[in-house]
Order: sequence, then C-alpha cells, then structure tokens
Amino acid sequence: MLATRSHSLVAPSFRAISRAGYASIADKQRFKVVVVGAGSGGLTVAHQIYDRFKAAGKPLNPGDIAVLDASEYHYYQPGWTLVGAGLRPKTDFRRPLASLFPSHISHVPENVSTFSPASSTVTTTAGRTLEYDSLVVAAGLQINWDNVKGLSKALADPKSPVSSIYSYDTCDKVYREMNAIQSGKAIFTQPAGVIKCPGAPQKIMWMAWDRFNKTGRGKAIHMEFMNGLPTMFSVKKYSDALNNLRIERGIAAEFQHNLVAVDSAAKIATFERADGSKVTREYDFLHVTPPMGPKDFIKKSPLADAAGWVDVNPATLQHNKPEFSNVFALGDCSSCPTSRTAAAITSQAPILTENLFKLVDTGKLSNAAYDGYTSCPLLTGYGQLMLTEFKYGFEPKESFSSYFGCQTKRRRLFYHFKKDLFPWAYWNRMIKGKWYGPSGPFRPKFT
Repeated sequence: MLATRSHSLVAPSFRAISRAGYASIADKQRFKVVVVGAGSGGLTVAHQIYDRFKAAGKPLNPGDIAVLDASEYHYYQPGWTLVGAGLRPKTDFRRPLASLFPSHISHVPENVSTFSPASSTVTTTAGRTLEYDSLVVAAGLQINWDNVKGLSKALADPKSPVSSIYSYDTCDKVYREMNAIQSGKAIFTQPAGVIKCPGAPQKIMWMAWDRFNKTGRGKAIHMEFMNGLPTMFSVKKYSDALNNLRIERGIAAEFQHNLVAVDSAAKIATFERADGSKVTREYDFLHVTPPMGPKDFIKKSPLADAAGWVDVNPATLQHNKPEFSNVFALGDCSSCPTSRTAAAITSQAPILTENLFKLVDTGKLSNAAYDGYTSCPLLTGYGQLMLTEFKYGFEPKESFSSYFGCQTKRRRLFYHFKKDLFPWAYWNRMIKGKWYGPSGPFRPKFT
C-alpha cells in the first residue's frame, strides 16, 4: 500500500465540498477521536470506531471524529500494479478525498506538523492546535525518491526508459516502456528495508516477463532482478517457490544490491553491495522501487521509536509508553514488524477499534490481539497469481489452502481476486469500515 498525495488539479465541485466541510469545523478545537491521515488505514478505522460506539448503544455525536489530511485525492495504490501491466486505467484508482467522508465524520483538510501527546494535542501546518481524547496515527510512510541520485530526473523524462509503479504519475509509464523495448536489458529493482507491499517489485517483473513472451520478444530481452534483500521474499515457503519460478523463466538475479544512482543519459544504473562496493549495469528498460521510510514529522515526534515509526505494541496497537496510552497507530507508519499492505490494515483496524473502544468505555483494553496477518496477492503473469498470506514470524497463514491446496500454486481465481474483487471491495467496503481482513464482510467477535 502507497500513501495519499496532493495534486493541484481537482474538480471545482470537490474543492467546494472540502472548503464547506472545513468551515463547519473551523471553530472546533476538541474532538473525541483525532485520526491523522486519510489513507487506507485512516478512513477504515475512522468508520469502524464510529460504528463500534454506535453498535454498543453509546454513539458518538456527528463531528466527534476528525480525520486530518490535506490531500486532494485518495488512491487505491495496490491498483497501480494493474495499471503498469496495462490491465486498468489509473483513473480507476483515484477519488477526490473530500468525497469519501460521510457527514458524521469531520474532514480537516490540514496536515499535522507536530504531536504533543503529553497534552493530548496536535498542531497542524496551518497553525491550529486540536485537542483529543484518543489519537490514531495512520499517516503512512514517505517515498524517498531523491535518495537515488538522478532518479527523479529520469522518471520525469518521457524519453527515458525509467519508470515505477510506486507513483500515480509514473505507473502508466511502466506499460508504455514495457511495450517500447524490443531487445536489450530490462532491470527491476527492490531496495533493502521497509517498503510498501514488498511483493510489488517482482509483481511487475513477472507481468513484464509474460508480456515480453506473449509478444515474441522474450528471447531478445535479458531480464535481471536487482534485489537489496538476501532472498526473493520474506517467507521461506513463498521465497523458494518464487526463486524456482525465476530460474525456470530465465531471469537473472543479484541479491543485496541496492540502487543508488541512475544516469539516464548513459542508461547506466549503479548499485551498492552489502560490503559498500559499487557495481554498474547498462539498461534499456529500468523499473525502480524507490527507498522508503518513516515520515519526517513522525520521526521527530515523541511518538517515534528509534527507527522513526510510531512505537506501538504489536498485538494491541496501543502506544508502548504508558503516559501515551490514549494513542494508537496502524498501517505503514506503525512499528508493527509485518509487511506494509492494505491486507494488514484490514486486520489491524478491528483490533485497534476494539481496544480503543474498551479503553474509553472501561479504562482497560480488550483481549483483541493482532497476530501480524498480512497478504500479498503476487501476480506472476496474466491470468495467474500466487496468494501469499502470513503472520508474525513470517509464518504462512493461508485462508484457502484447505479448499484449493498449497497457495504457492498459481491460480486464475486468485488473479481475479486481485484484478476485480479486491478493488471493488476496497472502494465499496474497506474504506467504509465494512471489510475485516480474512473474515471479509464479517466483523470479528471478541470476548
């Protein structure tokens, strides 16, 4: 999952909606719940918190929940792989953010600049200070494009065969460049460290391999996977299967090689090995997964751990410092040691919601505990997909193996989950708070 971003072009009607929504809460300074970020995690959990209080017969008043985010658009970022593969137009995966808020949840179109958890307040970039009873941080992570020298310039150049599915602006360039290359070297990169959906860098690689072969170019294009990690995937079972597939399909690979520079004029990519030495590769097609990390305003806040993520208990999603017990976090910005995906959010949101509700209602947390569940619907070609599902400890936790057998097998049904079902469920269920991970539309029950 990739973060919501602001764009200057937006329909005037939605600008008006945003301004009107802002005006209605402009004088309000205190909220029952403040949610920072209106990405997948923020929208999902805001709805679920409202619904949980209502279901308990203790409804919050309209406007008691505020979501802070100045972005003009909300994106279904897992769809950008489909765009890069030529399966869907990118406009299918973008909606005006203001249009996604019901009247009972306040949208504050401002970003947070500082957290003051000791006083239960946040300050926005516009200079407003807002008080809260409970805080949920769902601010995502940041993509560090400029950490790779020359990358931003190469991506912006329409004549440069460098692209990335990790941006709304460039995801459609991937398919154009995939069709443009007739022969030569096609390189796909993945950095070490935390990234959104760690299977995505090779999803687009597998789709390119299939596209090249279906159009008679497979033998003329040499493909290479330059991976900053030591293996193909974090879960050994899936990693072994994917590495066997890579060998079977004749895709070369180098591991623990991080992209550090792109020379778009010479078409040369420079990589750094684990020992600090450098190696270069010429390319005719380069797909880049940029390095990522925690957002700066979180890193410098009292909420951050040593690495810059919001420091939460991995099971309860409550902040680890007792003095910040009214603070929770989920999604990409949290310190939970699991892959950053939309699937992880679907499992985290009901856990966080239940614990926040019980804390407010009784002063104690519930027994709801997140087990680290996440999923990566890993496209391996047109009409096929390996559905990886796992939990903390990188242990498989498969939903369909009892029906279909081991999920290392690539299936067409799973492909249509990714292409058709999941986007529909996202827009119509998940961000409305009505999708609960492996249990789908059925909210988990906690005792």
